[in-house]
Amino acid sequence: MAGIEAEPDVARPLAGITVLDFSQFLAGPVAALRMADLGARVIKIERPVVGELGRTLAFANLSRDGDSLTFHAMNRGKESLAADLKSSTDLELVRKLVASADVLIENFRPGVMRRLGLDFESARVLNPRLVYGSISGYGDAGPWADKPGQDLLAQARSGLPWLSGREDDPPVPVGLSIADHLASCQLALGVMAMLVQRERTGEGGLVETSLLEGLLDFQFELLTAYFNDERFELRRNGIYGANAYLSAPYGVYPTRDGYVALAMYPVSKIGALIGAPELEDCSDPLRWASERESIARTLGEHLQTQPTQHWLDILEPADVWCAPVLTLSELAESEGFAALEMLQQVRRASLAAPGEEVELTTTRSPLRINGRRLVDGRGAPHVGEHTERLWKEFAGQVPEGSEAPGGGDV
Repeated sequence: MAGIEAEPDVARPLAGITVLDFSQFLAGPVAALRMADLGARVIKIERPVVGELGRTLAFANLSRDGDSLTFHAMNRGKESLAADLKSSTDLELVRKLVASADVLIENFRPGVMRRLGLDFESARVLNPRLVYGSISGYGDAGPWADKPGQDLLAQARSGLPWLSGREDDPPVPVGLSIADHLASCQLALGVMAMLVQRERTGEGGLVETSLLEGLLDFQFELLTAYFNDERFELRRNGIYGANAYLSAPYGVYPTRDGYVALAMYPVSKIGALIGAPELEDCSDPLRWASERESIARTLGEHLQTQPTQHWLDILEPADVWCAPVLTLSELAESEGFAALEMLQQVRRASLAAPGEEVELTTTRSPLRINGRRLVDGRGAPHVGEHTERLWKEFAGQVPEGSEAPGGGDV
């Protein structure tokens, strides 16, 4: 399915804001991407030649033009400056960028930026107006602070895998990098809030979060119940259940040709609609919780007798909260997906074929501003693609003896 083309430049909320993206892999780069989609200029600081390690971390082992598809997707629209932060010459020039920028984002392990002299306290001396955003795995204190901040490991420590799957299943992690994405959202939100505060006070500040904190916030319902009622017990989903703590009919049920999801709705009314007389007298909400398993089994037995669309044709006109459980291909072919126009085309110059472009289809920002979808046709940069121009713009020079560290503009 083709994506929509980039719109002409329109005023975006973060136009005029410059972000230095020192981060790698997913959480930090996606936080910076969210700001880029809102109009910020994002400059990615990378190692010369090899660039950020995320360039080779390929989702489903898929790459294009030398970089993983994941890297293409989360670094679109950014500029790349190649700098050896162990080189005093390059580091001094990077400091000049820090002195001019609005935002700095990093997600190294605690202590790395301090050793480089680019921690918040040092950066604030260079630029009191700088908003400094930092993502770690588990915060900067405690016994886990120095442990690897990786998505699956953070999920494991958060206890989240014990909330998915059935009672007899082993722990079931979320199948995508949810810790990274939640942390990216939280950091971007905090950074933008600090930018608003800066407009009032004239001073920047430090915004910090971690993969674990994002996951704990994600579980606020569970944790609030646990710490406020000693009777609360952790439990897993029963048969067909989609949430261990919500009453029937909340769950995903098999049909003759697929699955249908049912949310909150009176069990007795659903029973009447689907021809399950044994459920029609189940009108007491207390029974929907206490008899959840038996209700779910009865619903499953009836719903398996007909195709998904048969039930949707009955349930949707009655305003029952329901939906088909789509496969990826069914989603991609659906009219609902097409109506959202969530895809866009991005392009960059090809390294393998000079003079040609590499074109990719990826997602756009999920936000709409004043009715406009935020799309941008600029692809992810090559390593050091903008180095020479950026050195000249921010430092008025390039390192002696080098036209451009890590490569010049492509």
